[in-house]
Formats: sequence, C-alpha cells, structure tokens
Amino acid sequence: FTAVEVWTDPKTDVAVVKIDATDLVAAPIGNSDSVEIGDWVVALGQPFGLESTVTAGIISAKNRAMGITARENFLQTDAAINPGNSGGPLCNLRGEVIGINTAISSRGGGNEGIGFAIPSNLARWVSDQLVSNGTVRRAYLGVGIQPVSQDLAQQLGVAPRSGVAVTEVYPATPAAKSGLQTGDVIVRFDGQPVANPQQLQLAVERSEF
Repeated sequence: FTAVEVWTDPKTDVAVVKIDATDLVAAPIGNSDSVEIGDWVVALGQPFGLESTVTAGIISAKNRAMGITARENFLQTDAAINPGNSGGPLCNLRGEVIGINTAISSRGGGNEGIGFAIPSNLARWVSDQLVSNGTVRRAYLGVGIQPVSQDLAQQLGVAPRSGVAVTEVYPATPAAKSGLQTGDVIVRFDGQPVANPQQLQLAVERSEF
C-alpha cells in the first residue's frame, strides 16, 4: 500500500499511517492497563524477513524505561522479539493487541529474552491525538520531581517508592495555582496511583485541557 498521509509523534515513537484499502480486518485493541505480569502474550512480525512469524512468552514487567524515547512506559516480555518485529502487534491470548513491538535489549543484536512494547493504551491516546490534531497536545503540571528513594523517604516520613517528590514548583503554573509545595509527595493523580516520575508525567500529559 502507498501511504496517503502520515502523522508521527517522536516522543513516543508512534506513527499513524493512512492508506486507501478495502476488505481489511482490523485487529481488536485490548486494554494494556489490565495486563498483569505473568500474562501470556504472542508477538507477531517479520523477524529477519521471515513473514508472519509468531512467538510466545509472558509479560515480564510493566512501566519500563530504556532511554530510547522521551516518553516511555514499555511492557517488557520474553516473547522473542528480533529485528523485523518492530511495529508488529503484541497480543494477549484473546487476540487483542495490547502493545506495539518496539525494541530489544541485546548484547549480540538478537533476542535474549528481553523485548519491549509500547502499551496499547498509550498508542491509542497518541494516535487519536494525531488523527484529530495532526500533533500531540500534552498537558503539564509545572513542577520539578524526583523518585522517592530510601534516603528521601526517611527524610519525608513516607514509604520508599510510594510516590513522587516535588522538588520545585514553578510560578504561574497549574501546580502553583493548586497549592503544591516543595517537599510534597504526589501518590495519586486523577485517581491513578503513581510510584515514579515517569508514571506521573504520563498521567499528567494525558489529562484533559
């Protein structure tokens, strides 16, 4: 197929490609937030040019960051992902797409049981924005933040990794207007628990303006 239009979001490495086609069957999109560690998944793609290859494994971890994109919230899986799998779906056993195969962690360039996929909920939010606006509009809070380490937890009197510590509140921002102060610990945002800066950042950015 020839692309009619293409929209991209470099911060998440997600793109929407529009094509003119008929008689295609869409794969159902699953809820990646409901995925649990240990769930069985299958990865589809064309590793090393081998068309229609399927590999199986489990979800090994959630909310992973690798430092390859500005906004990361990867699902980690031991389903074999190799060069050529990128962009292919990661599916649950109901055939629902719960991720987009994206990267591997490997010393030799091949599968070593550590693959990463963009969660379907993040991909859907980004793609909906791209189709509607041509770009992704992200909300912001206006704070400097850091993880709650063991030492910081003792200073603040909270449990380690129980939230995100506010290190600075910038003037004339939503955070300043809401009364947030340096030293506060954010444990939930819009009803969602947050355990690290990455989770808070993603939750804030997806807020409605």
